[in-house]
Amino acid sequence: MSMGRILVSDDDKNICELLRLYLEKEGYEVSVANDGTQAIAKFNAESPDMVLLDIMMPGLDGWQVCREIRKKSNCPIIMITAKGETFDKVLGLELGADDYVVKPFDTKEIVARIKAVMRRTGKNTSEGDVKEVRYDKLVVNMTKYELKVDGKIVDTPPKELELLYHLASNPNRVYTRDQLLDEVWGFEYYGDSRTVDVHIKRLREKLEGVSDQWSLKTVWGVGYKFEVKE
Repeated sequence: MSMGRILVSDDDKNICELLRLYLEKEGYEVSVANDGTQAIAKFNAESPDMVLLDIMMPGLDGWQVCREIRKKSNCPIIMITAKGETFDKVLGLELGADDYVVKPFDTKEIVARIKAVMRRTGKNTSEGDVKEVRYDKLVVNMTKYELKVDGKIVDTPPKELELLYHLASNPNRVYTRDQLLDEVWGFEYYGDSRTVDVHIKRLREKLEGVSDQWSLKTVWGVGYKFEVKE
């Protein structure tokens, strides 16, 4: 039984082959693209469960591919790049990437990150085991990976949903950025704490003014909380 379909897109064929071997050993179906145009074509044809996406590629770069995928899908995207500057990390997250790994990387780490995301998508969850929180005009369903705002489904990347679900499951509890990185991103995430700020900003854009009974609050000098009025 397949663990899921993964599209690996990188212009370095050795990296693609290394990832393919490791991921197939773990039980995933893997397809490979060596440039951005091919990546989009394979994504459209194969509908993978996850994309590992290099930034610096010929033709369309990783930023452009990420934008195109996000126009039509919330498929989890892990960016893989030699660049480690904060600007690049924040830009990737702004475009809708779910994680960011800098070369050179440990292949076991990427496998672990992929497994963690696959677990969070609820593919092995039974129909009777529904993970969901409900508030006025808000439903966060992690079994379906679905966000409903005022009765309408809102397209939301997986990591944003996981962050909102975590906060909303613990109303009025204040979390530091480091706590959220550890508890939502997990696997000893080494990213910049601004990662959390980017995701909160995007969630606020979706939730602004929906209800006066709850809100995403900044606790200055500490972090964030999902505030519910008593």
